[in-house]
Amino acid sequence: MKWSYRIARISGIDIRIHLTFLLLPLFFGLSDWQKGGAAAAAESVAFILVLFFCVLLHELGHALAGRVFGIRTPDITLLPIGGVARMERIPSHPIQELAIAVAGPAVNVVIAGTIWASLALKGGPVAGNHLDGFLSGLATVNIGLVVFNCIPAFPMDGGRVLRALLAMKLRYVTATKVAARIGQGIAILFAAAGFFWNPMLVLVAVFVFSGAQQELDFAVAMERFMERLAAEQDGGGFVLEPPERRP
Repeated sequence: MKWSYRIARISGIDIRIHLTFLLLPLFFGLSDWQKGGAAAAAESVAFILVLFFCVLLHELGHALAGRVFGIRTPDITLLPIGGVARMERIPSHPIQELAIAVAGPAVNVVIAGTIWASLALKGGPVAGNHLDGFLSGLATVNIGLVVFNCIPAFPMDGGRVLRALLAMKLRYVTATKVAARIGQGIAILFAAAGFFWNPMLVLVAVFVFSGAQQELDFAVAMERFMERLAAEQDGGGFVLEPPERRP
């Protein structure tokens, strides 16, 4: 990916950061500097960085689940909108896509549960304690990430879960088409809501709509390629097994 640079390597996976990611802590840092000075800005930037460490763990969950099925992940790239784990190939069965898709949100559930359990053991968060407030907010945002990722729309994990479930009964390209259309319908609802409540929803809608279309285009192209390959090898009679996409 252009404008992305390696910052670390974990378990054979390059961890890359896209230059646009730096706009996120810069924006929130400057915003909170104006509201509360240097201390507020530092806390805001620290929260963003720790949150994206949780996003990195989420993507590592996808990558390590893929490794169970023999699928390498060359790199993970952190973007302002989240992370992208790039797998070297698509899995061959819907159950694999289901497991890989669920692995990421499961990591966020574990993070949130661990934070809340640690706070409960000390009697709960103390009012006015900055660290307790920081950790409580981090746990809440992690659950927010789980809820957002469970939306049944590409490129979120929920869209891949939906496609995997459909692909157990339908052809892969048909399952992708159904899941993509559902996701695009949700994107239209996001856009409509954005015009009335929050303009950020319009940006989310564009992201979801285009992600669903890209997933559908990939599935169609993959099917046509496999059909041509089969025709060249044995003259036809080929049925595409439902492959899986990266999480």
